[in-house]
Amino acid sequence: MGNKNSTITTTGHSSSVSTKNKYKKSLPSPLPATSGPAAITTNSTAVLPHSVRRILQNFLLIWLDANIDESKKDFKNSLKHLRHIVASITTFTDSQECVNFLSEIKKEKVFMIVSGSLGQYIVPEIHTLPQLDSIYVFCGNQLLHEEWAKTISKVKGVYTDIEPICKAIQIDRERCDQAMISISFRGIDPLFMYTQLFKEVLLEIDDDDTKSIKELVDYCRLQNDIAEDEIKKIEQEYHHHSPIWWYTTPYFIYSMLNRVYYNIGEYSKALSFYEQALDISKDTLPPNHPDLAACYNNIGLVYYNIGEYSKVLSLYEQALEIRQKSLSPNHPDLAASYNNIGNVYNNLGEYSKALSSHERALDLRQKTLRPNHPDMAASYNNIGNVYYNIGEYSKALSSHEQALDLRQKTHRPNHPDLADSYSNIGNVYYNMGEYSKALSSHERALEIKKKALPSNHPDLATCYNNIGQVYKYMGEYLTALSYVKRAFDIRRKNLPPNHPSLAASYNSIGSVYCTMREYSKALSSHEQALDIATKVLPPNHPDLATSKKNEKFSNPSSIKLNLTLKKLIDSK
Repeated sequence: MGNKNSTITTTGHSSSVSTKNKYKKSLPSPLPATSGPAAITTNSTAVLPHSVRRILQNFLLIWLDANIDESKKDFKNSLKHLRHIVASITTFTDSQECVNFLSEIKKEKVFMIVSGSLGQYIVPEIHTLPQLDSIYVFCGNQLLHEEWAKTISKVKGVYTDIEPICKAIQIDRERCDQAMISISFRGIDPLFMYTQLFKEVLLEIDDDDTKSIKELVDYCRLQNDIAEDEIKKIEQEYHHHSPIWWYTTPYFIYSMLNRVYYNIGEYSKALSFYEQALDISKDTLPPNHPDLAACYNNIGLVYYNIGEYSKVLSLYEQALEIRQKSLSPNHPDLAASYNNIGNVYNNLGEYSKALSSHERALDLRQKTLRPNHPDMAASYNNIGNVYYNIGEYSKALSSHEQALDLRQKTHRPNHPDLADSYSNIGNVYYNMGEYSKALSSHERALEIKKKALPSNHPDLATCYNNIGQVYKYMGEYLTALSYVKRAFDIRRKNLPPNHPSLAASYNSIGSVYCTMREYSKALSSHEQALDIATKVLPPNHPDLATSKKNEKFSNPSSIKLNLTLKKLIDSK
Protein backbone atom coordinates (compact mmCIF):
# COMPACT_ATOMS: atom_id res chain seq x y z
CA MET A 1 0.00 0.00 0.00
CA GLY A 2 1.21 3.51 -0.62
CA ASN A 3 4.93 3.93 -1.11
CA LYS A 4 7.44 1.62 0.49
CA ASN A 5 10.40 3.29 2.09
CA SER A 6 13.60 2.29 0.33
CA THR A 7 17.10 3.30 1.29
CA ILE A 8 19.25 4.82 -1.47
CA THR A 9 23.00 5.02 -0.97
CA THR A 10 25.97 6.49 -2.79
CA THR A 11 28.85 5.16 -0.77
CA GLY A 12 27.24 2.72 1.57
CA HIS A 13 25.57 5.12 3.98
CA SER A 14 21.90 5.85 4.33
CA SER A 15 20.73 9.31 4.86
CA SER A 16 18.83 10.83 7.69
CA VAL A 17 17.00 14.02 8.70
CA SER A 18 17.87 15.73 11.98
CA THR A 19 15.04 16.53 14.35
CA LYS A 20 14.78 19.93 15.99
CA ASN A 21 14.82 19.78 19.76
CA LYS A 22 15.78 22.25 22.45
CA TYR A 23 17.71 21.10 25.50
CA LYS A 24 15.76 22.24 28.57
CA LYS A 25 17.05 20.16 31.47
CA SER A 26 19.06 21.84 34.18
CA LEU A 27 22.48 20.35 34.74
CA PRO A 28 23.34 18.60 38.01
CA SER A 29 25.15 20.70 40.58
CA PRO A 30 28.50 18.81 40.59
CA LEU A 31 29.40 20.27 37.19
CA PRO A 32 32.32 22.67 37.68
CA ALA A 33 32.55 25.95 35.83
CA THR A 34 35.42 28.33 35.37
CA SER A 35 35.57 32.08 35.15
CA GLY A 36 36.57 33.94 32.06
CA PRO A 37 35.64 33.19 28.43
CA ALA A 38 33.56 30.03 28.17
CA ALA A 39 33.71 29.42 24.44
CA ILE A 40 36.57 29.77 22.00
CA THR A 41 36.33 29.16 18.26
CA THR A 42 39.79 28.22 17.13
CA ASN A 43 40.67 30.12 14.00
CA SER A 44 43.27 32.62 12.97
CA THR A 45 40.63 35.16 11.99
CA ALA A 46 38.04 37.10 13.95
CA VAL A 47 35.19 35.16 15.51
CA LEU A 48 31.64 35.90 14.41
CA PRO A 49 28.84 35.68 16.99
CA HIS A 50 27.37 32.18 17.16
CA SER A 51 23.95 33.46 16.09
CA VAL A 52 25.22 34.68 12.74
CA ARG A 53 27.88 32.10 11.94
CA ARG A 54 27.47 30.36 8.59
CA ILE A 55 28.24 26.68 8.87
CA LEU A 56 29.81 25.52 5.61
CA GLN A 57 30.29 21.88 6.55
CA ASN A 58 28.03 18.96 7.37
CA PHE A 59 29.21 18.84 10.97
CA LEU A 60 30.74 20.74 13.88
CA LEU A 61 33.29 19.75 16.50
CA ILE A 62 32.93 21.04 20.05
CA TRP A 63 35.40 20.42 22.87
CA LEU A 64 34.38 20.74 26.52
CA ASP A 65 37.04 20.71 29.22
CA ALA A 66 37.19 22.90 32.33
CA ASN A 67 41.00 22.93 32.15
CA ILE A 68 41.46 24.14 28.57
CA ASP A 69 44.31 26.62 28.34
CA GLU A 70 44.97 27.81 24.81
CA SER A 71 48.42 29.03 25.77
CA LYS A 72 49.65 25.53 26.62
CA LYS A 73 51.76 23.64 24.12
CA ASP A 74 49.76 20.40 24.53
CA PHE A 75 46.54 22.19 23.67
CA LYS A 76 48.07 23.84 20.60
CA ASN A 77 49.42 20.49 19.40
CA SER A 78 46.02 18.89 19.87
CA LEU A 79 44.38 21.63 17.83
CA LYS A 80 46.96 21.21 15.11
CA HIS A 81 46.07 17.52 14.80
CA LEU A 82 42.34 18.20 14.80
CA ARG A 83 42.48 21.02 12.26
CA HIS A 84 43.79 18.62 9.63
CA ILE A 85 40.37 16.97 9.88
CA VAL A 86 37.90 19.63 11.00
CA ALA A 87 37.59 23.22 9.87
CA SER A 88 35.68 24.58 12.85
CA ILE A 89 36.45 23.67 16.46
CA THR A 90 34.54 25.43 19.22
CA THR A 91 35.91 24.94 22.73
CA PHE A 92 34.14 25.41 26.05
CA THR A 93 35.23 25.51 29.67
CA ASP A 94 31.72 25.97 31.03
CA SER A 95 29.23 23.09 30.77
CA GLN A 96 26.07 25.18 30.59
CA GLU A 97 27.51 27.40 27.85
CA CYS A 98 28.35 24.27 25.91
CA VAL A 99 24.84 22.85 26.30
CA ASN A 100 23.26 26.15 25.29
CA PHE A 101 25.34 26.23 22.13
CA LEU A 102 24.62 22.59 21.36
CA SER A 103 20.88 23.00 21.78
CA GLU A 104 20.82 25.84 19.21
CA ILE A 105 22.22 23.67 16.42
CA LYS A 106 19.47 23.02 13.88
CA LYS A 107 20.82 21.16 10.86
CA GLU A 108 24.43 20.18 11.43
CA LYS A 109 25.64 17.04 13.12
CA VAL A 110 27.87 17.63 16.14
CA PHE A 111 30.95 15.69 17.21
CA MET A 112 31.95 16.28 20.82
CA ILE A 113 35.21 15.83 22.70
CA VAL A 114 34.66 15.97 26.45
CA SER A 115 36.91 15.53 29.46
CA GLY A 116 36.23 12.52 31.64
CA SER A 117 35.51 14.62 34.73
CA LEU A 118 32.81 16.66 32.98
CA GLY A 119 31.65 13.90 30.68
CA GLN A 120 30.47 11.59 33.45
CA TYR A 121 27.93 14.25 34.47
CA ILE A 122 26.98 15.97 31.22
CA VAL A 123 26.94 13.11 28.71
CA PRO A 124 24.07 11.18 30.38
CA GLU A 125 22.04 14.40 30.22
CA ILE A 126 22.65 15.32 26.58
CA HIS A 127 23.39 12.12 24.68
CA THR A 128 19.79 11.84 23.40
CA LEU A 129 19.98 15.18 21.57
CA PRO A 130 19.51 14.26 17.90
CA GLN A 131 22.07 16.76 16.62
CA LEU A 132 24.78 15.14 18.77
CA ASP A 133 26.26 12.42 16.57
CA SER A 134 29.39 11.14 18.28
CA ILE A 135 31.16 11.63 21.63
CA TYR A 136 34.86 11.10 22.38
CA VAL A 137 35.98 11.06 26.02
CA PHE A 138 39.48 12.52 26.51
CA CYS A 139 40.89 11.76 29.94
CA GLY A 140 43.83 10.60 32.01
CA ASN A 141 42.18 7.54 33.58
CA GLN A 142 40.79 5.33 30.84
CA LEU A 143 39.60 2.46 33.05
CA LEU A 144 37.66 4.75 35.37
CA HIS A 145 35.70 6.49 32.64
CA GLU A 146 35.09 3.43 30.49
CA GLU A 147 32.70 2.20 33.18
CA TRP A 148 30.10 4.93 32.63
CA ALA A 149 30.93 5.53 28.96
CA LYS A 150 30.17 1.96 27.88
CA THR A 151 26.47 2.45 28.72
CA ILE A 152 26.04 5.25 26.14
CA SER A 153 26.02 4.21 22.49
CA LYS A 154 27.11 7.59 21.11
CA VAL A 155 30.40 7.42 23.01
CA LYS A 156 32.82 6.14 20.39
CA GLY A 157 35.62 5.55 22.86
CA VAL A 158 37.62 6.70 25.87
CA TYR A 159 41.05 8.03 24.94
CA THR A 160 44.18 9.26 26.69
CA ASP A 161 45.84 10.65 23.56
CA ILE A 162 44.65 13.00 20.82
CA GLU A 163 45.85 10.95 17.84
CA PRO A 164 43.36 8.05 18.16
CA ILE A 165 40.62 10.64 18.67
CA CYS A 166 41.65 12.25 15.39
CA LYS A 167 41.47 8.90 13.62
CA ALA A 168 37.99 8.24 15.01
CA ILE A 169 36.77 11.71 14.02
CA GLN A 170 38.25 11.26 10.54
CA ILE A 171 36.12 8.15 10.04
CA ASP A 172 33.00 9.86 11.34
CA ARG A 173 33.67 12.97 9.26
CA GLU A 174 33.81 10.87 6.10
CA ARG A 175 30.61 9.12 7.12
CA CYS A 176 28.95 12.47 7.68
CA ASP A 177 30.00 13.79 4.26
CA GLN A 178 28.97 10.62 2.45
CA ALA A 179 25.60 10.42 4.15
CA MET A 180 24.30 13.68 2.66
CA ILE A 181 22.29 11.96 -0.06
CA SER A 182 18.65 12.58 0.69
CA ILE A 183 16.90 15.48 -0.99
CA SER A 184 14.36 17.18 1.23
CA PHE A 185 11.61 19.58 0.25
CA ARG A 186 12.29 22.55 2.49
CA GLY A 187 12.61 25.19 -0.21
CA ILE A 188 15.57 27.42 -0.84
CA ASP A 189 17.47 28.59 2.23
CA PRO A 190 20.44 30.97 2.51
CA LEU A 191 22.85 28.16 1.65
CA PHE A 192 21.75 28.50 -1.96
CA MET A 193 23.71 31.73 -2.13
CA TYR A 194 26.86 29.83 -1.21
CA THR A 195 26.22 27.46 -4.08
CA GLN A 196 26.00 30.29 -6.57
CA LEU A 197 29.22 31.86 -5.31
CA PHE A 198 31.23 28.65 -5.50
CA LYS A 199 29.70 27.61 -8.80
CA GLU A 200 30.64 30.92 -10.41
CA VAL A 201 34.15 30.95 -9.00
CA LEU A 202 35.05 27.30 -9.50
CA LEU A 203 33.32 26.39 -12.72
CA GLU A 204 32.87 29.61 -14.67
CA ILE A 205 35.77 32.00 -14.04
CA ASP A 206 38.42 32.77 -16.62
CA ASP A 207 41.98 31.64 -16.01
CA ASP A 208 43.13 35.18 -15.28
CA ASP A 209 40.26 36.08 -13.00
CA THR A 210 42.36 36.46 -9.85
CA LYS A 211 39.85 38.93 -8.48
CA SER A 212 37.21 36.22 -8.18
CA ILE A 213 39.63 33.94 -6.38
CA LYS A 214 40.50 36.74 -3.95
CA GLU A 215 36.80 37.37 -3.28
CA LEU A 216 36.26 33.69 -2.61
CA VAL A 217 39.23 33.50 -0.26
CA ASP A 218 38.17 36.62 1.63
CA TYR A 219 34.67 35.26 1.95
CA CYS A 220 35.92 31.93 3.29
CA ARG A 221 38.03 33.64 5.92
CA LEU A 222 35.08 35.73 7.02
CA GLN A 223 32.92 32.66 7.56
CA ASN A 224 35.26 31.33 10.27
CA ASP A 225 34.48 27.71 9.39
CA ILE A 226 37.28 26.80 7.00
CA ALA A 227 40.79 25.82 7.95
CA GLU A 228 43.38 28.47 7.07
CA ASP A 229 45.62 25.84 5.48
CA GLU A 230 42.83 24.93 3.07
CA ILE A 231 42.15 28.57 2.22
CA LYS A 232 45.84 29.15 1.48
CA LYS A 233 45.86 26.02 -0.67
CA ILE A 234 43.12 27.46 -2.87
CA GLU A 235 44.70 30.92 -2.91
CA GLN A 236 48.14 29.68 -3.95
CA GLU A 237 47.39 26.65 -6.08
CA TYR A 238 44.06 27.23 -7.79
CA HIS A 239 45.57 27.59 -11.25
CA HIS A 240 47.62 24.40 -10.84
CA HIS A 241 44.50 22.21 -11.08
CA SER A 242 41.28 21.97 -13.04
CA PRO A 243 38.00 23.16 -11.50
CA ILE A 244 36.72 19.59 -11.23
CA TRP A 245 39.87 18.63 -9.32
CA TRP A 246 39.00 21.25 -6.73
CA TYR A 247 35.43 20.02 -6.59
CA THR A 248 36.34 16.36 -6.05
CA THR A 249 39.42 16.80 -3.90
CA PRO A 250 38.86 16.14 -0.18
CA TYR A 251 38.62 19.79 0.82
CA PHE A 252 35.63 21.67 2.20
CA ILE A 253 34.18 22.56 -1.22
CA TYR A 254 32.92 19.08 -2.11
CA SER A 255 31.13 18.42 1.16
CA MET A 256 29.70 21.93 1.32
CA LEU A 257 28.23 21.84 -2.17
CA ASN A 258 26.75 18.40 -1.64
CA ARG A 259 25.11 19.60 1.55
CA VAL A 260 23.66 22.64 -0.17
CA TYR A 261 22.11 20.77 -3.07
CA TYR A 262 20.71 17.93 -1.02
CA ASN A 263 19.04 20.30 1.42
CA ILE A 264 17.46 22.87 -0.88
CA GLY A 265 15.40 20.35 -2.86
CA GLU A 266 15.98 22.22 -6.13
CA TYR A 267 16.16 19.23 -8.45
CA SER A 268 16.65 21.10 -11.71
CA LYS A 269 19.54 23.11 -10.28
CA ALA A 270 21.06 20.00 -8.72
CA LEU A 271 20.78 18.20 -12.04
CA SER A 272 22.37 21.08 -13.93
CA PHE A 273 25.28 21.21 -11.51
CA TYR A 274 25.93 17.47 -11.53
CA GLU A 275 25.75 17.26 -15.32
CA GLN A 276 28.23 20.10 -15.59
CA ALA A 277 30.53 18.30 -13.16
CA LEU A 278 30.20 15.13 -15.24
CA ASP A 279 31.13 16.95 -18.46
CA ILE A 280 34.24 18.40 -16.86
CA SER A 281 35.12 15.04 -15.29
CA LYS A 282 34.95 13.29 -18.66
CA ASP A 283 37.42 15.82 -20.07
CA THR A 284 39.88 15.62 -17.18
CA LEU A 285 39.72 12.10 -15.74
CA PRO A 286 40.47 8.60 -17.07
CA PRO A 287 37.34 6.73 -18.27
CA ASN A 288 37.22 4.38 -15.27
CA HIS A 289 38.02 6.87 -12.53
CA PRO A 290 35.86 6.39 -9.38
CA ASP A 291 34.91 10.08 -9.42
CA LEU A 292 33.09 9.49 -12.70
CA ALA A 293 31.03 6.82 -10.97
CA ALA A 294 30.19 9.34 -8.26
CA CYS A 295 29.01 11.82 -10.92
CA TYR A 296 26.74 9.24 -12.55
CA ASN A 297 25.42 8.25 -9.16
CA ASN A 298 24.63 11.84 -8.15
CA ILE A 299 22.73 12.48 -11.38
CA GLY A 300 20.89 9.20 -10.84
CA LEU A 301 19.81 10.30 -7.38
CA VAL A 302 18.16 13.39 -8.79
CA TYR A 303 16.28 11.42 -11.44
CA TYR A 304 15.27 8.85 -8.81
CA ASN A 305 13.67 11.55 -6.70
CA ILE A 306 11.64 12.84 -9.64
CA GLY A 307 10.55 9.32 -10.60
CA GLU A 308 12.35 8.91 -13.96
CA TYR A 309 13.45 5.37 -13.24
CA SER A 310 14.57 4.31 -16.72
CA LYS A 311 17.13 7.14 -16.76
CA VAL A 312 18.18 6.26 -13.22
CA LEU A 313 18.87 2.64 -14.12
CA SER A 314 21.19 3.58 -16.98
CA LEU A 315 23.15 5.98 -14.76
CA TYR A 316 23.45 3.54 -11.85
CA GLU A 317 24.62 0.78 -14.19
CA GLN A 318 27.32 3.07 -15.59
CA ALA A 319 28.45 3.84 -12.04
CA LEU A 320 28.53 0.13 -11.20
CA GLU A 321 30.53 -0.71 -14.31
CA ILE A 322 33.20 1.84 -13.40
CA ARG A 323 33.34 0.68 -9.80
CA GLN A 324 33.69 -2.96 -10.84
CA LYS A 325 36.76 -2.01 -12.88
CA SER A 326 38.36 0.39 -10.41
CA LEU A 327 37.56 -0.97 -6.94
CA SER A 328 38.32 -4.13 -4.99
CA PRO A 329 35.68 -6.92 -5.27
CA ASN A 330 34.32 -6.33 -1.76
CA HIS A 331 34.42 -2.54 -1.72
CA PRO A 332 31.42 -0.94 0.08
CA ASP A 333 30.69 1.29 -2.92
CA LEU A 334 29.86 -1.81 -4.95
CA ALA A 335 27.27 -2.78 -2.36
CA ALA A 336 25.86 0.75 -2.60
CA SER A 337 25.55 0.41 -6.38
CA TYR A 338 23.78 -2.94 -6.17
CA ASN A 339 21.48 -1.51 -3.51
CA ASN A 340 20.52 1.46 -5.66
CA ILE A 341 19.99 -0.64 -8.78
CA GLY A 342 17.79 -2.96 -6.75
CA ASN A 343 15.60 -0.06 -5.68
CA VAL A 344 15.18 1.06 -9.28
CA TYR A 345 14.21 -2.43 -10.44
CA ASN A 346 11.73 -2.58 -7.58
CA ASN A 347 10.12 0.66 -8.73
CA LEU A 348 10.05 -0.62 -12.32
CA GLY A 349 8.26 -3.79 -11.21
CA GLU A 350 11.13 -6.12 -12.16
CA TYR A 351 11.11 -7.85 -8.82
CA SER A 352 13.36 -10.84 -9.53
CA LYS A 353 16.12 -8.49 -10.69
CA ALA A 354 15.49 -6.25 -7.69
CA LEU A 355 15.78 -9.16 -5.27
CA SER A 356 18.97 -10.39 -6.92
CA SER A 357 20.58 -6.93 -6.68
CA HIS A 358 19.62 -6.44 -3.04
CA GLU A 359 20.87 -9.90 -2.09
CA ARG A 360 24.23 -9.12 -3.73
CA ALA A 361 24.41 -5.87 -1.77
CA LEU A 362 23.60 -7.71 1.46
CA ASP A 363 26.21 -10.38 0.74
CA LEU A 364 28.92 -7.76 0.24
CA ARG A 365 27.90 -5.88 3.37
CA GLN A 366 27.93 -9.04 5.47
CA LYS A 367 31.55 -9.57 4.41
CA THR A 368 32.76 -6.05 5.13
CA LEU A 369 30.53 -4.44 7.77
CA ARG A 370 29.84 -5.10 11.44
CA PRO A 371 26.57 -7.01 12.08
CA ASN A 372 24.68 -3.97 13.41
CA HIS A 373 25.86 -1.48 10.79
CA PRO A 374 23.01 0.77 9.53
CA ASP A 375 23.58 -0.37 5.95
CA MET A 376 22.77 -3.93 7.00
CA ALA A 377 19.38 -2.68 8.13
CA ALA A 378 18.97 -0.87 4.80
CA SER A 379 19.54 -4.11 2.90
CA TYR A 380 17.03 -6.06 5.00
CA ASN A 381 14.57 -3.19 4.55
CA ASN A 382 14.87 -3.17 0.78
CA ILE A 383 14.68 -6.96 0.49
CA GLY A 384 11.51 -6.78 2.56
CA ASN A 385 10.08 -4.27 0.07
CA VAL A 386 10.62 -6.68 -2.81
CA TYR A 387 9.01 -9.59 -0.96
CA TYR A 388 6.09 -7.28 -0.17
CA ASN A 389 5.61 -6.45 -3.84
CA ILE A 390 5.57 -10.10 -4.91
CA GLY A 391 3.05 -10.97 -2.20
CA GLU A 392 5.33 -13.03 0.06
CA TYR A 393 4.20 -11.23 3.17
CA SER A 394 5.68 -13.57 5.79
CA LYS A 395 9.15 -13.13 4.24
CA ALA A 396 8.56 -9.40 3.93
CA LEU A 397 7.57 -9.16 7.58
CA SER A 398 10.63 -11.13 8.67
CA SER A 399 12.98 -8.88 6.66
CA HIS A 400 11.40 -5.66 7.92
CA GLU A 401 11.50 -6.88 11.52
CA GLN A 402 15.23 -7.63 11.10
CA ALA A 403 15.73 -4.10 9.80
CA LEU A 404 13.73 -2.63 12.68
CA ASP A 405 15.65 -4.66 15.26
CA LEU A 406 18.99 -3.40 13.93
CA ARG A 407 17.77 0.19 13.77
CA GLN A 408 16.45 0.07 17.33
CA LYS A 409 19.93 -0.98 18.47
CA THR A 410 21.82 1.71 16.60
CA HIS A 411 19.48 4.71 16.30
CA ARG A 412 17.85 7.12 18.71
CA PRO A 413 14.14 6.45 19.43
CA ASN A 414 12.88 9.10 16.99
CA HIS A 415 15.24 8.42 14.09
CA PRO A 416 13.47 8.60 10.67
CA ASP A 417 14.82 5.17 9.69
CA LEU A 418 12.74 3.67 12.51
CA ALA A 419 9.69 5.37 11.05
CA ASP A 420 10.44 3.79 7.67
CA SER A 421 10.56 0.36 9.28
CA TYR A 422 7.28 0.91 11.10
CA SER A 423 5.66 2.09 7.85
CA ASN A 424 6.85 -0.94 5.95
CA ILE A 425 5.74 -3.33 8.70
CA GLY A 426 2.38 -1.56 8.70
CA ASN A 427 2.07 -2.14 4.95
CA VAL A 428 2.69 -5.86 5.41
CA TYR A 429 0.13 -6.16 8.20
CA TYR A 430 -2.34 -4.26 6.02
CA ASN A 431 -2.01 -6.78 3.22
CA MET A 432 -2.26 -9.65 5.70
CA GLY A 433 -5.60 -8.23 6.83
CA GLU A 434 -4.37 -7.38 10.34
CA TYR A 435 -5.64 -3.82 10.27
CA SER A 436 -5.30 -2.93 13.95
CA LYS A 437 -1.61 -3.88 13.86
CA ALA A 438 -1.21 -2.00 10.59
CA LEU A 439 -2.80 1.13 12.02
CA SER A 440 -0.63 0.99 15.13
CA SER A 441 2.55 0.69 13.04
CA HIS A 442 1.61 3.52 10.68
CA GLU A 443 0.62 5.84 13.52
CA ARG A 444 3.95 5.18 15.19
CA ALA A 445 5.74 6.02 11.95
CA LEU A 446 3.77 9.24 11.60
CA GLU A 447 4.52 10.25 15.18
CA ILE A 448 8.26 9.90 14.57
CA LYS A 449 8.26 11.69 11.23
CA LYS A 450 6.22 14.61 12.54
CA LYS A 451 9.03 15.27 15.01
CA ALA A 452 11.78 14.85 12.45
CA LEU A 453 10.47 16.47 9.26
CA PRO A 454 8.90 19.71 8.01
CA SER A 455 5.09 19.66 7.94
CA ASN A 456 4.96 19.45 4.13
CA HIS A 457 7.63 16.76 3.63
CA PRO A 458 6.60 14.02 1.13
CA ASP A 459 7.47 11.29 3.64
CA LEU A 460 4.62 12.57 5.80
CA ALA A 461 2.34 12.18 2.80
CA THR A 462 3.25 8.50 2.65
CA CYS A 463 2.29 8.09 6.30
CA TYR A 464 -1.04 9.88 5.83
CA ASN A 465 -1.83 7.84 2.74
CA ASN A 466 -1.08 4.55 4.48
CA ILE A 467 -3.22 5.43 7.50
CA GLY A 468 -6.05 6.42 5.18
CA GLN A 469 -5.95 3.06 3.43
CA VAL A 470 -6.16 1.21 6.73
CA TYR A 471 -9.16 3.26 7.84
CA LYS A 472 -10.82 2.48 4.52
CA TYR A 473 -10.63 -1.25 5.16
CA MET A 474 -11.82 -0.73 8.72
CA GLY A 475 -14.96 0.87 7.28
CA GLU A 476 -14.23 4.42 8.48
CA TYR A 477 -14.53 6.00 5.05
CA LEU A 478 -14.70 9.70 5.92
CA THR A 479 -11.61 9.41 8.12
CA ALA A 480 -9.88 7.50 5.34
CA LEU A 481 -10.77 10.16 2.78
CA SER A 482 -9.43 12.90 5.05
CA TYR A 483 -6.04 11.17 5.37
CA VAL A 484 -5.55 10.31 1.69
CA LYS A 485 -6.52 13.85 0.64
CA ARG A 486 -4.02 15.26 3.12
CA ALA A 487 -1.35 13.08 1.54
CA PHE A 488 -2.36 14.29 -1.92
CA ASP A 489 -2.16 17.96 -0.91
CA ILE A 490 1.42 17.54 0.31
CA ARG A 491 2.51 15.66 -2.79
CA ARG A 492 0.86 18.12 -5.17
CA LYS A 493 2.76 21.01 -3.58
CA ASN A 494 6.16 19.30 -3.56
CA LEU A 495 6.41 16.86 -6.46
CA PRO A 496 6.53 17.19 -10.26
CA PRO A 497 3.08 16.85 -11.90
CA ASN A 498 3.83 13.38 -13.30
CA HIS A 499 5.50 11.88 -10.24
CA PRO A 500 4.43 8.26 -9.53
CA SER A 501 3.51 9.19 -5.96
CA LEU A 502 0.84 11.54 -7.30
CA ALA A 503 -0.59 8.64 -9.28
CA ALA A 504 -0.62 6.62 -6.07
CA SER A 505 -2.52 9.41 -4.31
CA TYR A 506 -5.12 9.70 -7.06
CA ASN A 507 -5.52 5.95 -6.92
CA SER A 508 -5.93 5.98 -3.14
CA ILE A 509 -8.58 8.70 -3.31
CA GLY A 510 -10.36 6.80 -6.05
CA SER A 511 -10.39 3.58 -4.07
CA VAL A 512 -11.98 5.34 -1.08
CA TYR A 513 -14.64 6.94 -3.28
CA CYS A 514 -15.31 3.54 -4.81
CA THR A 515 -16.00 1.95 -1.42
CA MET A 516 -18.27 4.92 -0.62
CA ARG A 517 -20.17 4.15 -3.86
CA GLU A 518 -19.34 7.61 -5.27
CA TYR A 519 -18.44 6.06 -8.58
CA SER A 520 -18.12 9.16 -10.76
CA LYS A 521 -15.57 10.67 -8.37
CA ALA A 522 -13.79 7.34 -8.16
CA LEU A 523 -13.58 7.08 -11.94
CA SER A 524 -12.20 10.61 -12.25
CA SER A 525 -9.48 9.94 -9.68
CA HIS A 526 -8.47 6.62 -11.22
CA GLU A 527 -8.33 8.13 -14.71
CA GLN A 528 -5.92 10.79 -13.42
CA ALA A 529 -3.84 8.07 -11.79
CA LEU A 530 -3.79 6.05 -14.99
CA ASP A 531 -2.82 9.09 -17.06
CA ILE A 532 0.26 9.68 -14.91
CA ALA A 533 1.15 6.00 -14.65
CA THR A 534 1.13 5.43 -18.39
CA LYS A 535 3.54 8.34 -18.80
CA VAL A 536 6.12 7.27 -16.22
CA LEU A 537 5.85 3.47 -15.86
CA PRO A 538 6.93 0.84 -18.41
CA PRO A 539 4.06 -0.89 -20.27
CA ASN A 540 4.59 -4.19 -18.43
CA HIS A 541 4.66 -2.70 -14.93
CA PRO A 542 2.42 -4.63 -12.49
CA ASP A 543 0.67 -1.44 -11.41
CA LEU A 544 -0.71 -1.14 -14.94
CA ALA A 545 -2.11 -4.66 -15.02
CA THR A 546 -5.85 -4.99 -15.57
CA SER A 547 -7.72 -5.96 -12.41
CA LYS A 548 -9.47 -9.29 -12.59
CA LYS A 549 -11.75 -8.91 -9.60
CA ASN A 550 -13.98 -6.16 -8.31
CA GLU A 551 -12.32 -6.08 -4.89
CA LYS A 552 -8.88 -5.97 -6.49
CA PHE A 553 -9.76 -2.62 -8.00
CA SER A 554 -9.83 -1.03 -4.56
CA ASN A 555 -6.33 -2.22 -3.76
CA PRO A 556 -3.87 0.71 -3.93
CA SER A 557 -1.26 -1.43 -5.69
CA SER A 558 -3.43 -1.48 -8.82
CA ILE A 559 -3.98 1.51 -11.12
CA LYS A 560 -5.53 0.14 -14.32
CA LEU A 561 -9.22 0.99 -14.54
CA ASN A 562 -11.65 -1.87 -14.28
CA LEU A 563 -14.48 -1.76 -16.76
CA THR A 564 -16.75 -2.88 -13.94
CA LEU A 565 -16.62 0.65 -12.57
CA LYS A 566 -18.04 2.15 -15.74
CA LYS A 567 -20.81 -0.42 -15.72
CA LEU A 568 -21.67 0.53 -12.15
CA ILE A 569 -21.86 4.20 -13.14
CA ASP A 570 -24.05 3.42 -16.13
CA SER A 571 -26.42 1.40 -13.98
CA LYS A 572 -27.01 4.16 -11.43
